[in-house]
Amino acid sequence: MRTYRLAFLGFGHVGRALARLLLEKRPALQARYGVDFAVTGIATGRHGRPIAPAGLDLETALARAEAGESLSGLGVQPEPPDALGFVENVPADVLFENTPVNYENGEPAVSHIRRALQRGMHVATANKGPVVHAYHDLTALAARHGRRFFFESAVMDGMPIFSLFREALPAADLLAFRGILNSTTNFILTRMETRMESFADAVAQAQAIGIAETDPSGDVDGWDAAIKVAALATVLMGAPLKPQDVARNGIRGITLREVQEAAAHGKRWKLVCEARRTPHGVEARVAPQLVGPESPLYGVMGTSSIVTFETDVLGALSLREDDPGPHTTAYGLLADFLNAVRQA
Repeated sequence: MRTYRLAFLGFGHVGRALARLLLEKRPALQARYGVDFAVTGIATGRHGRPIAPAGLDLETALARAEAGESLSGLGVQPEPPDALGFVENVPADVLFENTPVNYENGEPAVSHIRRALQRGMHVATANKGPVVHAYHDLTALAARHGRRFFFESAVMDGMPIFSLFREALPAADLLAFRGILNSTTNFILTRMETRMESFADAVAQAQAIGIAETDPSGDVDGWDAAIKVAALATVLMGAPLKPQDVARNGIRGITLREVQEAAAHGKRWKLVCEARRTPHGVEARVAPQLVGPESPLYGVMGTSSIVTFETDVLGALSLREDDPGPHTTAYGLLADFLNAVRQA
């Protein structure tokens, strides 16, 4: 039995879901994989950064975090002043990096991950920024230190996209992909069609259930979709795109009348994400499109998502995820942890 020291950088909905999943799966991890764990540090934005080399009481940390209480006092050494100081000081074998995404340059997550790899940690993240802005550098750095940089949850939560190509499709070349990668906009368009809500009312409902931010522009203007397209193109197609390289048009201009007219003609508006190899390189875009019943995108409603891959060796291969949440993102992180330590 090998015990791995785990550190959490970010303990919001996803971090807490991961903690619960680790506790739930602990007997299976021990029995199936000979893996146990101790959480040696948790860094939050406003509620403390406790570090305990022998392990924190994870259940107590969860209870306090759920109640909005400080985690300070759970550790046994002085708390670092900031997130990078936490990475510098926490004794860990694996870092779960789950700070907010920065579309422009991926910071400060890139610096967090770089320092963790330099210190000999594996890193698992749900953050798209480091994948898009520093994938090759961080992957090479991880290899030099005999570590792994994994990010299964960066696109479609825990759906095994990256590991599918890394492990199950050797020598397959990805020619194109097309799908719905932003669940918030899909939810908004679904509400407009099925509940006859205006765009503003559908956005407000998305905010009310916690899938849209107070400023929803990252979703409705297509930035979240664009960075996901860039991540897939960068890793799976060898085309290091940035969000700014993706032709982008969001759903802000779609009216209730347009949604109703589309439905009357048997079609639906979807924010479609796609990329394709061309003689001039990989071309990528995010834009609202009308799709009919013949499309696999047509029946994907609410917060569900889908992506269809076209490779040189297989026909169309689709992955669909229904009603994701923090628990599915957490599973991607758990899978990354297991894959990293089993392959190290």
